[in-house]
Amino acid sequence: MLSYKNILIAVDGSTESEWAYNKAVAVAKRNDAKLTIVNVVDSRSYASVEAYDTQIVNKATSFAESLLSGYKEFAEKNGVSNVATKLEFGSPKTVIPKKLAIDYDVDLIMCGTSGLNAVERFIVGSVSESIVRNSPCDVLVVRTETMPDDFEPIVATQELFDEHHESK
Repeated sequence: MLSYKNILIAVDGSTESEWAYNKAVAVAKRNDAKLTIVNVVDSRSYASVEAYDTQIVNKATSFAESLLSGYKEFAEKNGVSNVATKLEFGSPKTVIPKKLAIDYDVDLIMCGTSGLNAVERFIVGSVSESIVRNSPCDVLVVRTETMPDDFEPIVATQELFDEHHESK
């Protein structure tokens, strides 16, 4: 197989993931591939909140749904005809390579680097490293150091973040 037919792009709302997303749209278009855009809400972090607040989960879910919807619309407007979105809960380090890659019969996972420094990566590990180690298919990690200084997110904007995270 010399082309990819099922590409999964992991997005988290960061500028780095949107840079990787833009590259995934181009790869999907060139390969006439299905593009599955996923956001995994790391629900493990909510376990540490003593008074579990469903409002936090609701805000995270609302933000993720808006993000995925915006990314789907952008991909379709830019020539990708087969686009799916998926919102999952759990650890992105395991959900992406061990569940979603299999469920969607993915032959390429694309993701961005997190921008963690060496100490942070050592302590918490990086999602992209875990995907590379555990993936059943090819993985393309987009180096964000090559992102142009003037790159501006179109979907994951500060306005979108503010809209879903302001106190109500």
